[in-house]
Amino acid sequence: MSIPLARALSIFGHPMLVLPMAVLAIALAQGDARTAMWSAAGFGAFAALVMGYSWWQVRRGRWAHVDASATHERSTLNRFLLIALASGAILVAWRGGQPLFALGLALSAAMILAAMLTARWCKLSLHLAFVVFAACLLHELGLVWMLVALLFAATVAWSRLALQRHTPRDLVAGAVAGALAGLAFWPLATRWTG
Repeated sequence: MSIPLARALSIFGHPMLVLPMAVLAIALAQGDARTAMWSAAGFGAFAALVMGYSWWQVRRGRWAHVDASATHERSTLNRFLLIALASGAILVAWRGGQPLFALGLALSAAMILAAMLTARWCKLSLHLAFVVFAACLLHELGLVWMLVALLFAATVAWSRLALQRHTPRDLVAGAVAGALAGLAFWPLATRWTG
């Protein structure tokens, strides 16, 4: 029972789900259906790009699975994600109109960079980094939303341990990266848009 539950929590705590859901929740709570629509389209396109890249790596025989669990697979995926997120942040900032989206992409790229820079010492949990980042973003909707999201983050941390994907050190590193990005977001957003 615990392994199927851990898998389900790991899937629902995937970075490609938690960050888009947080952005959509904030946009819809603010009554900004247009931003919600464009954000959903942007996240969908990004997810398709990442899955297409992962499938291509498997098809070429460079990866065993699209999950990119092996060290060399993860390294390649993180480089791809860093380039894609940083490029996206630059493009969105250059086009104007969505400075918060550009900031979110830039901070997401920073978390990927942190994972790359700490790879020698730990396998920073990007699942936990993005769940904690999303939880911090939800503070905009109220403390209760953030606390519920942090409780969910704790269950995702448990799932990553139960599935033997990470060690406690990996999870702490991921939580710290996500918290730093999340704590930086709203002050930077205020300065950027204010």
